Amino acid sequence: MTSQTLTPARARLNASYRNLTLWTLQGWIAMFFVAAGYAKISEPFANLINLMRWPAFAPENFVRGLGVAEMVLAALMLAPVLSWKHGRPLLAVAASGLLALETVMLAVHASGLDAGPAITNLILIAMTAPVLWMRSREVR
Repeated sequence: MTSQTLTPARARLNASYRNLTLWTLQGWIAMFFVAAGYAKISEPFANLINLMRWPAFAPENFVRGLGVAEMVLAALMLAPVLSWKHGRPLLAVAASGLLALETVMLAVHASGLDAGPAITNLILIAMTAPVLWMRSREVR
């Protein structure tokens, strides 16, 4: 086995690709949760129950509050755009919160046998976990 060391130029190029990939994932995650949160805030509660089964088992204020939380966490996913120094820790907190939310909602959807939303949550977890892992390494 041989170990290959990267030239400084190659290392910078790899870091650029990694950064571009992470920003792309962060943007997709933010767009998804802004849309999901906005729907929970703006849609009549009867429509939410028809669209998703689980709001029928939760108080309306809880569902609306969850929508606000999703929108705030989505905005924090993009916090490094405003300030790299202060935004990276906020991004790590937002990614942790969204990952916890996605995990809980995966369990809720899987227990209700909602295959589509459960698969969506699996995809969101697969997108959020690498962002959290890679950006948390940068915070240190």
